[in-house]
Formats: sequence, C-alpha cells, structure tokens
Amino acid sequence: MIMGIIMLFPVFVFGQETIELSDPEIASVAVTANQIDVNYAKIALEKNVSPEVKQFANSMIKDHSSVIDMAVDLATKLGVTPKDNALTRQLLAGEQETKVNLKSLKGKDFEKAYVDNEVAYHEAVIGAVKDVLIPQTENKELKALLVKVMPVLEMHLEHAKQLQAKYK
Repeated sequence: MIMGIIMLFPVFVFGQETIELSDPEIASVAVTANQIDVNYAKIALEKNVSPEVKQFANSMIKDHSSVIDMAVDLATKLGVTPKDNALTRQLLAGEQETKVNLKSLKGKDFEKAYVDNEVAYHEAVIGAVKDVLIPQTENKELKALLVKVMPVLEMHLEHAKQLQAKYK
C-alpha cells in the first residue's frame, strides 16, 4: 500500500519531472488531498479499531475538514473555482486503490495498514506542499493558507509515526 502512496506523488517525492500548477489547480490539489485523508479516517471509524486509532481518525476528520472549509471559503472570497488537473485525478485514482485495500483488512492488520498509510500520505503531502504548492502559488492569501496548515500536517505526521511505532 505504501508504494501506492509514493506513486501518488512521484513528482514531489522523487522530483522526476517538473509540474506547473495554476492557483486554481493548487486549490484543487489541496482540497482533494485533504478530502482523501478524511475519507481514509472514515474507513477507520467504520472498523472496530483501538481507542488510539479512533482518536487519531477523529482528529484527521476534524482537522482536514477544517482545512477544506478554509480553502473553500478563501476560494469563494477570491472568486476562484478549483480546477481539476492531472495531479488531482492521480490522487483520486490512488485513493480508490488504497480504500479497496483498507476495506479488505480487519483488526490489527487494518490498524497497521491505516497508520502506515497515514505516515506515507502525510510525508508525501508535506513534501508536495513545501516543494511544489507553496513555491508555485501566486496568490498571497492562498500561499498563506498553505503555510498555515504546514504545522498541522507535521503534527499529524508525528502522531502517525508514534502510532506506527506501536505496530512494529
């Protein structure tokens, strides 16, 4: 499953090619990436998971939904419509593969896979935001929003890594 996540962000993780995104495309990537993590967390809540994993999933839903709301509010304020693009479509395709895998697992196998996915996903998203989205964003308010969410993403990654250590 982690290989699937790495393949979601080949540009960001391995720098294999340069991708140029407009602000509406960046907004689409940001909203899509956050929604995908909300969707993964909802799968965790459908399963019989430990209290720690349940708490983590609930925080993913709360925090990423909040980022989506901020992004939508900003896009509305700016009169910008997020624009679908190849990266957004790639993210959604990867999400489908990961969701099938997660839904097929139970118990500790599910928890380990979910937490491993969260670590890999947050590492990839943080790299994307730092290395591509923030540098390419032209609108100052959109750039400020991306900068503002970085500490939350980094906190999620650290929390996921702490959980991951329990499944080794």
